Amino acid sequence: MTTNSASAGHVLVTGGCGYIGSALIPQLLQNDSVSHVTVFDSFASSSPQNLFATGLGSTDKLSFIRGDIQQYGDVENAVHDAETIIHLAAITGAASTHDRREETFAINYDGTENVLRAAGKFGVKNVVFASSCNVYGRAAETEITEHTDPDPLNPYAESKLKAESLLRDAVDTYNFDGTALRMSTNYGYAPGVRFNLVVNHFVFRALTDRPLTVYGDGSNWRPFIHVHDAARAYAHAACNPQQWSQFCYNVGASTQNFQIETIAQAVREELDQTLEITYLRDEHPGPSYHVNFDRLGETKYQPKYTLQEGITELATQFTEMKSRTITAEQGL
Repeated sequence: MTTNSASAGHVLVTGGCGYIGSALIPQLLQNDSVSHVTVFDSFASSSPQNLFATGLGSTDKLSFIRGDIQQYGDVENAVHDAETIIHLAAITGAASTHDRREETFAINYDGTENVLRAAGKFGVKNVVFASSCNVYGRAAETEITEHTDPDPLNPYAESKLKAESLLRDAVDTYNFDGTALRMSTNYGYAPGVRFNLVVNHFVFRALTDRPLTVYGDGSNWRPFIHVHDAARAYAHAACNPQQWSQFCYNVGASTQNFQIETIAQAVREELDQTLEITYLRDEHPGPSYHVNFDRLGETKYQPKYTLQEGITELATQFTEMKSRTITAEQGL
């Protein structure tokens, strides 16, 4: 991996109005090494409102380009002024992609190919790619490192792994910095919050007095990371490529490897000890991976949030959102 200037300069964030983007963009705008941020998004499942809900206000350091990651012309138009790219745009929700395989690959793989082709054409210095620990599938070992052979079990993970190969080839072809961040499962509040992630989903169900449903026996392992810590990792890799010298990194914390059953119990303990936890048979057990993050420590980046802090924060934010909705309805 080459190491270009530490200045991120003009940063393009694909899919920047989504969940992670709504936590990331404010961080980039506050970073002295970032001269400008351009958000490239189709707005199909997100909105610029997610960013302005963070209190950004008016700034000439931020611009938006609406476009489709599947259309090379749209991508080229967005990339031509960029020095650094953080590529977040993707079909997410791993389990749901079994029924969306073609669409998933069109966006996650073909879209990445478009981004990398344009990055090479316009001399981009650094590309930070949003990959996932989901690529490991159901690994037997309990300390999965970046040397562990991936075994993707769903189209989402397959497309992310294949897109990593595109990035590796592009780094060799175009001689820019390229880093794949194999991210842990996100949780926590950001304006573009997703409700189909397990911690967020459990907290929402707890606040609406519904059972916490665990598929299978709950023994599956997953590493977790707060969305603001995930955003910090992307920003850190974009602004400090010299510290992210390896091609790929598992991103998370060893202390935040949890079994799904433990997540349900943690939500019940934090919010309501009378909550029922139910178990449903799952004929197709999902991925299970307990991940090692030693390589990440070499970058000097480390997560800050705990699961308990994230659960409490989510409960507070969801309760306030419900209160504002009721007040607005009463005012009609």
